[in-house]
Amino acid sequence: MALSGRTALWWAWVRLPRSAAAPLGSPVWLPVGLAACQRFYSSRDKEKIDMSAYPVESIRNFSIIAHVDHGKSTLADRLLEITGTIAKTDRNKQVLDKLQVERERGITVKAQSASLFYDHKGVNYLLNLIDTPGIQAQTVANFYLAFEAQLAIIPVINKIDLKNADPERVEKQIEKLFDIPVNECIRISAKQGMNIEKVLEKVIEKIPPPRFNTTDPLKALVFDSTFDHYRGVIANIAVFGGEIQKGHKIVSAHTNKRYEVNEVGILTPDEQPTHKLYAGQVGYLIAGMKEVTEAQIGDTLFMYKQPVEPLPGFKSAKPMVFAGMYPVDQTEYNNLKSALERLTLNDSSVTVHRDSSLALGAGWRLGFLGLLHMEVFNQRLEQEYNTSVILTAPTVPYKAVLSSAKLIKEYGNSEITIINPAQFPDKHSVSEYLEPTVLGTIVTPQEYIGKIIVLCQDRRAVQKEMLYIDEHRVMLKYLFPLNEIVVDFYDALKSLSSGYASFDYEDAGYQAADLIKMDILINGNPVEELATIIHNDKAYATGKFLCERLKDAIPRQLFEIAIQAAIGKKIIARETLKAYRKNVVAKCYGGDITRRMKLLKRQAEGKRLMRKIGNVEVPRDAFIRVLKRQPEK
Repeated sequence: MALSGRTALWWAWVRLPRSAAAPLGSPVWLPVGLAACQRFYSSRDKEKIDMSAYPVESIRNFSIIAHVDHGKSTLADRLLEITGTIAKTDRNKQVLDKLQVERERGITVKAQSASLFYDHKGVNYLLNLIDTPGIQAQTVANFYLAFEAQLAIIPVINKIDLKNADPERVEKQIEKLFDIPVNECIRISAKQGMNIEKVLEKVIEKIPPPRFNTTDPLKALVFDSTFDHYRGVIANIAVFGGEIQKGHKIVSAHTNKRYEVNEVGILTPDEQPTHKLYAGQVGYLIAGMKEVTEAQIGDTLFMYKQPVEPLPGFKSAKPMVFAGMYPVDQTEYNNLKSALERLTLNDSSVTVHRDSSLALGAGWRLGFLGLLHMEVFNQRLEQEYNTSVILTAPTVPYKAVLSSAKLIKEYGNSEITIINPAQFPDKHSVSEYLEPTVLGTIVTPQEYIGKIIVLCQDRRAVQKEMLYIDEHRVMLKYLFPLNEIVVDFYDALKSLSSGYASFDYEDAGYQAADLIKMDILINGNPVEELATIIHNDKAYATGKFLCERLKDAIPRQLFEIAIQAAIGKKIIARETLKAYRKNVVAKCYGGDITRRMKLLKRQAEGKRLMRKIGNVEVPRDAFIRVLKRQPEK
């Protein structure tokens, strides 16, 4: 969440004491992506640490929550350095980000945990840090979730070393918007290492220790896992009661399978074996689990013959974007299925439903938190599992109120959710279509208000509030149809405001809308990947836009290609991609005109034949590019 200029702000969220029966939906333990990759280090032959030296009273559990690109991973690097967890060198950049996609994009995709040891006023503390993925557009919404869950919140203003930084103004905005006193904000520069000690001191002073007891029966929560080809599944656990060590026989509450513990330890951030793990501590466990499905996120582990009440687990995330995924070659279906199982095991925010298509074959309909989530997921499939997939156009979950008694009987309900355009019911059997909406909050310098209002109106948004939070910045609240912001609204907003505006949204339910299904045809054949559900008022403009973008995305062929947008049997837009043409009359330098006409006629006949039997392949990476609007000038 950027509240002022290029000054970045992140929140450190921490777990307050709570009973074991309390809901486990806190951002500290949010489940995120899977790293099904092999470990590049070994924990063998390392000296084991005695964790009994760190009683519950000296333990602090916290995580860092921030908007994308606000210095979260850089701060984590500095915390690791100042506590002596890693050596201080110039090469310490994104130490906890181990995935290739994280390095390439410069963002955190998969949460990583690390145990830090820090001496404060003569007392040795164990600080368990979780570096979470960056939030694209829901920082404020997550702040209120933490507030409602009664979690302690430490506001930290980062990047104060930048030329345009204005921490005083940011502090006033925080106080006005979130009712947090100015004197509680900590000004830091993670890049320069300024005031990092104050963050650690605040974590120790403000965060109470977890209320767990080592004398209770063992109760451990699985919050993440990785896979090692030699040692099997490595489960990351948080111990909520009792203690665990090598040789203990444990049981999974989810699978009811019994295991013998081979190794326990902490992450520093590499694996560091320990003699035991005690209540309140966070670490890893190796127990001979051979399949990744045996380490379910949110599972409870307990001692054999000492059953306990399973922990509530995690609150399910609500997918906001759906897309179809199919293997490029159906012979790769089983390989892709295995890759999906591994990648979605630890990313419970991705929903998977089997799907099939006449044109694309067997596949799946996947639900994601947003477009960035979808792009990163696809990139990880390609990089980590060497799979090639076809992704259909992203869509949001619409609803339809049925009026046909036959359909109501078929679906067993008068209201259905539509996550696949192929399932879109005909308007004659529907009394009302509903589209999802979000309440969006935009904070921007006042000089960009005009352009942003025009952008919002173009996306069918309804203004709800306009508030000047100080003499330079304005907060706008709009009710948006989710479909209008899901693909490229954030990029357009950043472009219009030179990067200074921030955007945040929260779910606002459903509203009635005049929806239709639009198909894209290439040479008369529908392209299922680009079928979409849109508002009737935008059908012509959207159809024309998609045809124009497809014309640029599809390579020219030796025959003419007709690109059309259709609603039912009605064509509403068309573009024609001209064929490559050989100059067949180049050798005619005189003589009878009939010779020239004969050659041209023969060429035209060949083109018509090629058009009948020729197949047009749309490049796999063209779908997202086609759907993104051109940047506003």
